[in-house]
Amino acid sequence: MERGLFANNPEVANITINSTRDTDGHGTHTSSTAAGNFVKGASYFGYASGTSRGMAPRARIATYKAIWRSGVFESDVLAAVDQAIHDGVDILSLSLTLADDDMFLEDDSIAIASFSAIEKGIFVAAAAGNDGPSFYTLVNGAPWLLTVGAGTVDRELHGILTLGDKTQFSFPTLYPGNFSLSQRTLVFLDGCESVQEMKKYKHDIIVCKDNLSFSSQYENAESANVAAAVFITDITRLNYYTPSPFPAAFIGVQDGQKVINYMTSSNDPKASLQFQKTIVGTKPAPKVASYSARGPFTKCKYVLKPDIIAPGSSILASWSPVSSVTKVRKHDLFSKFNLDSGTSMATPHVAGVAALVKKMHPDWSPAAIRSALMTSANPLDNTNSPIKDEADDKIPAATPLDIGAGHIDPNKALEPGLIYDAKTEDYIKFLCAMNLTKKQIQFITRSSHHNCLNKSLDLNYPSFIAYFTGDESKSNGKMVVQEFPRTVTNVGEGISNYTAKLTKMNGIKVSVEPQKLAFKKKNEKLRYKLIIEGPKLLEEDVVYGSLSWVHDGGKYVVRSPIVATNLVP
Repeated sequence: MERGLFANNPEVANITINSTRDTDGHGTHTSSTAAGNFVKGASYFGYASGTSRGMAPRARIATYKAIWRSGVFESDVLAAVDQAIHDGVDILSLSLTLADDDMFLEDDSIAIASFSAIEKGIFVAAAAGNDGPSFYTLVNGAPWLLTVGAGTVDRELHGILTLGDKTQFSFPTLYPGNFSLSQRTLVFLDGCESVQEMKKYKHDIIVCKDNLSFSSQYENAESANVAAAVFITDITRLNYYTPSPFPAAFIGVQDGQKVINYMTSSNDPKASLQFQKTIVGTKPAPKVASYSARGPFTKCKYVLKPDIIAPGSSILASWSPVSSVTKVRKHDLFSKFNLDSGTSMATPHVAGVAALVKKMHPDWSPAAIRSALMTSANPLDNTNSPIKDEADDKIPAATPLDIGAGHIDPNKALEPGLIYDAKTEDYIKFLCAMNLTKKQIQFITRSSHHNCLNKSLDLNYPSFIAYFTGDESKSNGKMVVQEFPRTVTNVGEGISNYTAKLTKMNGIKVSVEPQKLAFKKKNEKLRYKLIIEGPKLLEEDVVYGSLSWVHDGGKYVVRSPIVATNLVP
């Protein structure tokens, strides 16, 4: 898929490895996460060692290369998706975003490409993007695909700094050196502003305190070719620095002060560094990753996005053998496995689980599979508390604009109990209700055989978002009522009864009619209505809760997130 590249860049005479073979590593990493086979003894230079496997290791993988080092063009991405549709794939995993400044869904190439896939019954998972944690940063939010955010995992990859008095500090690192730096003299250089000063202590461990620019200190230490360094910093986004090309420890201000106190009180301060440490079962996890893009989705505000989060931080997966994974002292290192982070890594986790759901329920539509994944997702972490936001530990919990329905739960997704289904016609009615013109809708559907005689914003979606953004001074104290009709299909036990359970929302009244659903047979459909009542202008940016349909026998809990917001997309 390179015709767009050649057409826009005629000067590109040839492409290195003009095939689907991966020369970068990203495609290998994502595809092996979705459906890679079992590989024993996998690790990243000793970190995260174990047996590697994808989410659906028996699935077949088809890869389509549309992104090249010389550039990426929307036409090539569209051609790749069209080819995948022609080849008859069941699942599409799109770990890519196309930069655009437009504000319209009909100009969104991923939306257009994925609509064609949905028409053919192909489930599409797409990355939310890595521009979080601010609101409105989410991309790939078309209502017919599943938008995936990224979460952390319950595993820490770290090193240990041991002072001469035996005090130890753990720190995040991916330094690949296969050695432990023995007791060396500690030298405090405060801001580490002088490379020449650092060179005087090239056999010692220098200590830098983040006074002005952490990145400058780091670059100075690398330029000085120091034996090792300890960086005292309060910055939280250290992912860029942890694969350090030289031995480096990153510790917080509180621990850093203990190191400084030890150095000032000791006549001969020394320390040692150890690397390649892995701890499994850390808590709390998951958290929504700070980089994970957040809703609302500006091009389609009527659907709550993202839909779900999945493991996306420090994910171990296969890597292209011709692409280096890191450097040590300016020398490239290669590995069959790499640790990478992003919503790109989260998306194939979801795609792989979707393949398992598709295998178990081959007649389910893409919307049904999406519903199963969302309504079974877990909003709690491994301490049984609401999932937190890595970007801000001061807030009690992440909102559905950060995590959607929650963290993916593969086992529960296989048997969701109830599903929210939707057909292509429902999406077209939805587009019509967005007041798109016939031509704009044609851009998306690539068909002129549609009319807007029937239109509705009431898409049968397994989540809810209501906007309270009006002028409160003109409300006369009246409350705004918004209603959301939904239809659920019984895919569980034949005779099943479900009871609605709502969580309280501050300043918002929520109710359900009816409060009980009684199914007489499997595949029966029943309707209900969620009613959200609130002020014309909501005081808080985001108020959230959930609706759960609880099976009377306790076998199923079908949960949907609810958001009320004053944010204006």
